[in-house]
Amino acid sequence: MTMENDKEVQEEQINGAVEEISDSVLTKLNGGHSENDSSDSEDLQEDHQEADFTQFSKADFVAYVKDLSKEDDFRKVDSALKVIKSLFDENRQAEREVALQKFKNEGGIEEDFEYRLDELDHSFDATVKLIRDRKNQYFKGLEEKKSDNLNKKNDILEKLRGLIDGEDSPQSFQIFKQLQSEWKQGGPVPMAQVKTLWANYNALIDRFYDHRNIYFELKELDRKKNLEAKLELCVKAEELISKERIKDAVHVLNELHHEFKHIGPVPKEEQENVWQRFKSASDTIYAKRDAFLVDLQQELKQNLDAKGKVEEEVLAFASFNSDRIKDWNQKTKEILELQKRWDAIGGVPRNKSKDLNKKFWSAFKAFFNNKNQFFKKLDEERNVNLKAKQELVARAIELKSSDDWTRTSHELKELQNKWKEIGPVPEKQREKIYKEFKEACDFFFGQRREVLEKTDHDQEDNLKLKEAIIEELQSTEGGTLEKLYELQARFNEIGFVPKNVIASVKSRFADATTKYLGSIAGLSEAQKDQATLEIQVGNLKNDPQAERKVFHKEQSLRKQITKAENDLATLRNNLEFFGRSKNAAKMKEEFNDKIIEASNNLDQLKKQLKVLKSV
Repeated sequence: MTMENDKEVQEEQINGAVEEISDSVLTKLNGGHSENDSSDSEDLQEDHQEADFTQFSKADFVAYVKDLSKEDDFRKVDSALKVIKSLFDENRQAEREVALQKFKNEGGIEEDFEYRLDELDHSFDATVKLIRDRKNQYFKGLEEKKSDNLNKKNDILEKLRGLIDGEDSPQSFQIFKQLQSEWKQGGPVPMAQVKTLWANYNALIDRFYDHRNIYFELKELDRKKNLEAKLELCVKAEELISKERIKDAVHVLNELHHEFKHIGPVPKEEQENVWQRFKSASDTIYAKRDAFLVDLQQELKQNLDAKGKVEEEVLAFASFNSDRIKDWNQKTKEILELQKRWDAIGGVPRNKSKDLNKKFWSAFKAFFNNKNQFFKKLDEERNVNLKAKQELVARAIELKSSDDWTRTSHELKELQNKWKEIGPVPEKQREKIYKEFKEACDFFFGQRREVLEKTDHDQEDNLKLKEAIIEELQSTEGGTLEKLYELQARFNEIGFVPKNVIASVKSRFADATTKYLGSIAGLSEAQKDQATLEIQVGNLKNDPQAERKVFHKEQSLRKQITKAENDLATLRNNLEFFGRSKNAAKMKEEFNDKIIEASNNLDQLKKQLKVLKSV
């Protein structure tokens, strides 16, 4: 084989190695997927641990997106922003619909409706624009940097060509190593140029070594050092096999591949061995990654089934309704337990997550919206009750110092009955307003109790005094009217006695008075009747309900007088009629007797009325 053919074979091997590193190696090390596929798989893992943004308020979204604006990992930012932007827009649309409905309810026309964003909306939109501007600027700068790196590496290739085509010198190898170092530190270039760039670079490296026979030993020494470096990378890759977090292992492995790629050539007899060793460790790690993804998919499917069952349970809560606080509290405990079960289940496949979360949280929010409406209505009712009870408290405070014990006692008891009928007030006001009402009632009834206790004692004393007068009336023989009137006046001045003996005392006094009148010598029946009437009227005036009883007695006497006058007139008219009869004498005598009796009765009634009006 000629030297030219040998060079072609070497260049073909170099190109093959470059292609393998650029395409096959990276693809196989990623488990048959491209780097983008690897990123997608990591996205799945991140999605498995992703926060549940559906519980965020608008303020939470704004705070979160502001934190994202400081993040430099734009892949992570894009993933999160895609979710929260959709949820925020749903939230905003819901608010717009509520505002529109309110506008229409107030008589507005939908065509005239204009929805105005609030401060949180503007802040969210401005921050999202800032993130996108930063992202565009970042990638624009990245592309510019790649183009700059491409130019620098092309300059390095030109310098290598000039070094290879120039004369050998002791400084050539030092310059060569410096160019290699600059190449390694050159940074990424546009993807379309990577393959060609690496092919040219490796071809020039081999040409340098082949054309510099004088430095063969240095080349071999350099390749041995490269071999040692690649063996160290193999050890590091093998250590990653036992790493528990497969995501971290894959991330480190990708960095090791980048470093492996930039280390120079190794002795040809070791090239395949070291590569196979490194590839074997890489394949094991990517196999673990693939197995993890399979298990993850299975776990996500199981989670999907479990969350589907919880979702079916929570849907029933969306239509729950009751007029009892106890029922709402019990259902709240139940739905919060469902939420705990939901949160404990874990992630689900990304293509199912949004719809599943939307159904669950829609039912969840519907329940709490209904609950809020119930308690809002309840609060309104309780505020009405509070106002009503405050009016009762104000009235009770007005009455508490009253000394009209009977009327005020009756009214306060009515207020207490109304209090029981009104219903509950807001919890924070319940104890305070009840205390105010109770204190006002207790004050009045306490005062009333003290007065009544004193009154009971006084009435017992009064009873003893009145009983003494009754005994004096009963034991007196041959008394006088003056003495009787004196005893009656003393009797009436004494005051009230206990209710349970009022009737008894009155009856005994009346009997004693009658007996006393009977013992007075020289009194005619008319005088006795007159005295009895005056005593009765005097007693009536001293009754607790004297005014009412006197009024009724007066009305009764007037009716009797009117009737007696009518009866007397009728008798006199009839007497004239009987005067023309054959038996006139006998009939006139009977009617005269009746007229005399009626006249006496009328006179007696008039005397009673006169006495009643004069006392």
